Amino acid sequence: MSAEERIRERVLRAIALNRKPGYHFAGNFIDLSFDRVASDDTRISYDTGADGGGDIGSLALAADFALGTAIRADLDRATRTATVSMSLEFGAPLPTGIVRATSRCHGYVGEGYGRLGRARVTLDGPAGEIGYGSGAFMILKPPPNVTMHPVPHRKRGDAEPPKLADDDLAPDERRILRHADEALERAAKDGQPFLRHFWGYLPEGTRGAASCVMPNGPHVGNRVGNVQGGIMMGLAAVTASAALSESWMLNAIHAAFISPGEGPALKAQASVLHHGQRLCVVRTEVTRSDARRVLEVTSTFIRR
Repeated sequence: MSAEERIRERVLRAIALNRKPGYHFAGNFIDLSFDRVASDDTRISYDTGADGGGDIGSLALAADFALGTAIRADLDRATRTATVSMSLEFGAPLPTGIVRATSRCHGYVGEGYGRLGRARVTLDGPAGEIGYGSGAFMILKPPPNVTMHPVPHRKRGDAEPPKLADDDLAPDERRILRHADEALERAAKDGQPFLRHFWGYLPEGTRGAASCVMPNGPHVGNRVGNVQGGIMMGLAAVTASAALSESWMLNAIHAAFISPGEGPALKAQASVLHHGQRLCVVRTEVTRSDARRVLEVTSTFIRR
């Protein structure tokens, strides 16, 4: 089986898994495994695999979900949480193989809906720790006319879903598969990794600045249909990186989530605030198609 066939099969598998409500396609695609869920010790892992997953978007998605899962651990599993802020710090390049996110809830601020849960996360690759981070999540009511379902805590090795054929798909599912086919075609032409095209991480950089327009869709949606927080953070990270040369490595990223990632596309605009000999700081703003601000991000880079 070719790499393209494996990726397409993986997309269809994720679509099948996504038919169980309470989760989202992106998490099923990178195949997050809920190895343990407890407020004082939540462990989530995924395998970067040979066909994608070893990117900052997948890593930020896993970190975001580990933090949110620790906060929800002692609440109803259907509880809706929204990322308010998230920070990640890295001490090593992104790994290949099994990546583990271990998180712990550090309590709440406030009462009832609107209260904030706080959590910390450690990220490990096969060779050891690659980084750590923290996040704050707000407990919210479900959106109008939306039923929140418990998050399925699927583990690696659980029973496989039934295999789907192309003609078994609903309209939104066909949209995901069509997007994957187009991403595979573009990746074959330009040699970029599949996930760059699939997530929409294709920034254009000039000296000291960069921008990227990421199409929205069910392939990047969260449980209520907005762009998943970790994927938005990944968009900001790759756009900030494009404002610098390849001699710089992402060391830390701090994101403030301002409004939901809605609309046909999100646009990230990055500019270099400081360019030193060994340290660079980049500011990135993510906005919706109607120019409403979604995310405000500051990233620190160190020379490789």
